[in-house]
Amino acid sequence: MADKDRLIIFDTTLRDGEQAPGCSMNLQEKLRIARALADLGVDVIEAGFPAASPGDFEAVSAVAKQIKGPIICGLARCNAGDIDAAWKALEHAERKRIHVFVATSAIHRQYKLQMAKEEILKTAVEGVRRARSYCDDVEFSAEDAARTEWEFLKDIVSAVIEAGATTVNIPDTVGYTVPGEFAALIEYLRKEVPGIENVVLSVHCHDDLGMAVANSLAAVKAGARQIECTINGIGERAGNCSLEEVVMAAHTRHKFFGLEIGINTTRLFPTCRLVSSIVAMPIPRNKAIVGDNAFAHEAGIHQHGVLQHAATYEIMRPEDVGVTENSLVLGKHSGRHAFRDRLQTLGFELEEVELNNAFRKFKKLADQKKEIFDADLEAIVLQMDGAEAGPWTLRDMNIVTRFGGSASAEVWLMKSGEEPVNQKADGDGPIDAAFNAIAALTGMDATLTDFEVRSLTVGQDAQGEVAVFMRKGGRDYRGTGVSTDIIEAGTRALVDAVNRIVRSQEIGRPEKSQAAASV
Repeated sequence: MADKDRLIIFDTTLRDGEQAPGCSMNLQEKLRIARALADLGVDVIEAGFPAASPGDFEAVSAVAKQIKGPIICGLARCNAGDIDAAWKALEHAERKRIHVFVATSAIHRQYKLQMAKEEILKTAVEGVRRARSYCDDVEFSAEDAARTEWEFLKDIVSAVIEAGATTVNIPDTVGYTVPGEFAALIEYLRKEVPGIENVVLSVHCHDDLGMAVANSLAAVKAGARQIECTINGIGERAGNCSLEEVVMAAHTRHKFFGLEIGINTTRLFPTCRLVSSIVAMPIPRNKAIVGDNAFAHEAGIHQHGVLQHAATYEIMRPEDVGVTENSLVLGKHSGRHAFRDRLQTLGFELEEVELNNAFRKFKKLADQKKEIFDADLEAIVLQMDGAEAGPWTLRDMNIVTRFGGSASAEVWLMKSGEEPVNQKADGDGPIDAAFNAIAALTGMDATLTDFEVRSLTVGQDAQGEVAVFMRKGGRDYRGTGVSTDIIEAGTRALVDAVNRIVRSQEIGRPEKSQAAASV
């Protein structure tokens, strides 16, 4: 039964968020994000779609075994194979949920499923019953519910509740609805569906018209008690409802919503930075809650007001979301204890092996930079599972570039403990030359499609992050690299992208199932 005074935060960054182009994650990256989500205090982690691929199954299983606290959820279509796979992946979880779905709208019934209403209803009921035979916590989603006839949606929701669903999700799969309309739909279901008071009513909104957060909050005001969302709002097309935005809306406007949440809001900023780094998708400066400009004031009248009293122009305190000043905190003579303490203050909890690795990188960076800022420490942690996590390792490089002429690169790579090999190549610029050398060394026939650079810290010796995107076999792969030398960062990003292609080929991971792509 839903707690009328509590809002459940269901995070689907690892499932729906990963479906955004270029946002695929490897196993270690998923585990790092899952640990961050658990520390953040989310109620449910949707770890993936186990039947989609061996890689997804492995990831869900690993999260289920290693992450304690939140409910671990796996997605499945309403068929026996998917549901059985979800259960096998989840069976070792401390707390588990099977999430089944089937499309219900007329356009999906006609063009995607070629099924009548009666077949859809039967499929939904059978899926819920099979999931309940494994697990007491079962969620049902009516895909494209926002465009489904209300009367038919009422029949589906009534049937799955009777079949044993404990959470019923009403997705705005294509971001079509608007707040007033969506709230009215939730109110209609609460009034017309028998037994709906005994289940948790959930919503899952996409941002195609820029209203995912507004629609989700309107639904909550109308009686929904679970919001499905992602960190930074990542997801396919325009993305999903943004976790940090709905959380801070409920927190900041507590008197309006009157709901409790279990999120540690001070972990929002570091968690958003972590996800941004792993999926190589920078946070826009004007992004609500966690963007660089969220607590910045340039207009004179605003600055004067904030200096007199912060609440004149700030409805939240920066520290409430985990934003710290970019201040000098450590130097090359600092020890491990001070390093660990500062990382904990910034919201990062590392295992001993990870801490030792990060500390070595800190010492190396401290010899290169005059000043070490909080953002430098964040960059060290955020790149730990990034570049070179694969068979190829960058050992050395020599780049020569000429004004108005071509560039040449000599790159040394080492493969899985073998002796380093080197290759020289020319190119239109230093990155093109490095790419040609790496392609020749690795035999990687891929196309470099995009190259993005952003500053992680400040000053002349700032660290920069490079994200590259490669295309091979119709799929996009991204790689990231961080360094005070932007050419080195770019070369590391190229190696990282090659490693991701190699890993994908080794496990034979197929394209994600299109059936899961639009829940």
